[in-house]
Amino acid sequence: MFGQLIVSGLAVGACYALLALAMVIIYKTSEVLNFAQGEMAMVSTFVAFTILDAYHVPFLWAASLTFLFAILLGIFFEIVFLRQAKDPTVLGLIIITLGFEMILMGFAGWKWGPDQRSFPFPVSNVETYDIGGLLISKINFWTIVISVVLMFILFLFFRYTKLGIAMRATQQNPLAARVMGIRTKWILSFTWAISSIVGAAAGMLIAALGVLDPPMMMDPLLKGFASGVLGGMTSLPGTAVGGAILGIIENLFGGYISLAFKSVVAFAIIVLVLCIKPSGLLAKHYVKKV
Repeated sequence: MFGQLIVSGLAVGACYALLALAMVIIYKTSEVLNFAQGEMAMVSTFVAFTILDAYHVPFLWAASLTFLFAILLGIFFEIVFLRQAKDPTVLGLIIITLGFEMILMGFAGWKWGPDQRSFPFPVSNVETYDIGGLLISKINFWTIVISVVLMFILFLFFRYTKLGIAMRATQQNPLAARVMGIRTKWILSFTWAISSIVGAAAGMLIAALGVLDPPMMMDPLLKGFASGVLGGMTSLPGTAVGGAILGIIENLFGGYISLAFKSVVAFAIIVLVLCIKPSGLLAKHYVKKV
């Protein structure tokens, strides 16, 4: 039982980590906490479901079209909502993301209704792999594999590509980045596009692990945010580690103590980390001297 709980916790934690990464990508570039990330992922997942269910498109093509939709949705939000804000405060930006979240939630309820659906993922959630005597469901196995591959690609992108370096430079000093010829507005739009793609991938994996309905991302988003706080909101590796830790801990609590504790663990971790190490496990803590 212990091994099963660890593996399933890693699968769920990998989804939390992807949501946390989507939030961190935006936060590292523009210092905006995007609380609409979950609903953006949910709407993208419904788009994938519609393409698969209504038009019977092969899954890889449906996923590609969904990622294209996610790109357009991210760019749309950045240009239409955030870029038009005049001298916004941090609180004002958070309110804007919360407003967009409610818009997307209402749209999903109107378009697709409140019914729960089964997401047609190409991997079975019943069949298992036998790895060293440990039975691992195929959906858990491939969720972990896909998430790790996406995280590794993101790490390489930010570390070694010119565009990734430009995104980091925009976050550190937007004025200096513009002086050096970086098109910061274009970089911000691209950041939201990348974040939206990662969120869409997380949404499809979460729907495959559970059910698809408009409120499906409310709990995962909060736990993704908790993963980011745990690992460090400025550290990509930290958020990956934070998601894995959170997924395992809440699964162990749910398996050995009570399922009621699964929702409590995330908030308890946020409180503890903010009290003990506000910057997170792997992020550096910077102090501004005035």
